[in-house]
Amino acid sequence: MPRTRTGILRMALGGGGAADPLLPAEEDAEGLRPPFLLRALRIAVVVCLYWFTSIAMVFLNKYLLDSPSLRLDAPLFVTFFQCALTAALCLGLSLGAACGPLCPGLPTLRLDPKVSRSVLPLSVVFIGMVTSNNLCLKHVGVAFYNVGRSLTTVFNVLLSYLLLKQTTSLYALLACGVIIGGFWLGVDQEGAEGTLSWTGIFFGILASLCVSLNAIYTKKVLPVVDGSIWRLTFYNNVNACVLFFPLMLLLGEFRTLYHFDKLGSPSFWGMMILGGVFGFAIGYVAGLQIKFTSPLTHNVSGTAKACAQTVLAVIYFEETKSFLWWTSNLMVLGGSFAYTWVKGLEMRKVQEDPNVKSSERNETGV
Repeated sequence: MPRTRTGILRMALGGGGAADPLLPAEEDAEGLRPPFLLRALRIAVVVCLYWFTSIAMVFLNKYLLDSPSLRLDAPLFVTFFQCALTAALCLGLSLGAACGPLCPGLPTLRLDPKVSRSVLPLSVVFIGMVTSNNLCLKHVGVAFYNVGRSLTTVFNVLLSYLLLKQTTSLYALLACGVIIGGFWLGVDQEGAEGTLSWTGIFFGILASLCVSLNAIYTKKVLPVVDGSIWRLTFYNNVNACVLFFPLMLLLGEFRTLYHFDKLGSPSFWGMMILGGVFGFAIGYVAGLQIKFTSPLTHNVSGTAKACAQTVLAVIYFEETKSFLWWTSNLMVLGGSFAYTWVKGLEMRKVQEDPNVKSSERNETGV
């Protein structure tokens, strides 16, 4: 589930709240920073771990959703299983924290129906996000996946203005224009090569919208769970498991599973579990990357990772792409990088100048 928990964890870590109990501190007990070489080694290891986890998760999900050898047409079941495994891992880590020193700072998790109902609106958006992400990946190639769901930044700007009344600077809007241009050029080139799936494009746009809505609703719901990202993740995934059942029944996926010839295969369940573990782990390693670098560096790393993922997919699936197709990818990646850089400069300006007007402060909040 690409970028499903990453954005939530990024906001939680960047919001000035309590430090995450699973993330190591950058300073020791005496407040001393480790040597430069050790810090550089940590950053390199964490960035590599983030890249490996994120790229492996996308390729694993592509196999589970659209493998010719697997032939499993049950995307909701795959997503449901990943949500169930995430909830189980959250609960297991919480029990481990209560029973031993493994994760001593984790909160105790218990299912409160009242809290579950309060989180429910966010869970509906969360279901839309993870499902549309997987359905987009099912219908488009891994190489085009990043372009197919590249409008998240654009929806962030649009929804921030419509719902939060926050404006955006001209330079950030120009970066969004580059992203939109790259998206449409990519769609055109996929059509020219005969690999365009309008179903995949639809779910890619829907995924981008849901990612933006998820970020907004998360900020509103976090106080309900005392600002704990782990409680929110637990409740979100438990609610999602319950809501997925009628959807799977309505779309006939239980019948599909009944006739699935590999349902008893250990290798199939091994891949399912591995995909779920990677889906859970991506939030943790993204948090590690932010902890040892910065939110800006994390976004730049994510853009570079998307480029590497595209190149790997083209090589792995032995695809041949046109110059304009590569241009569309570069436009999306370049626009995303430019937007991240512009917002970083604006946020730094606000932090350094206490006399910045409140309207200008709102501009940096997108």
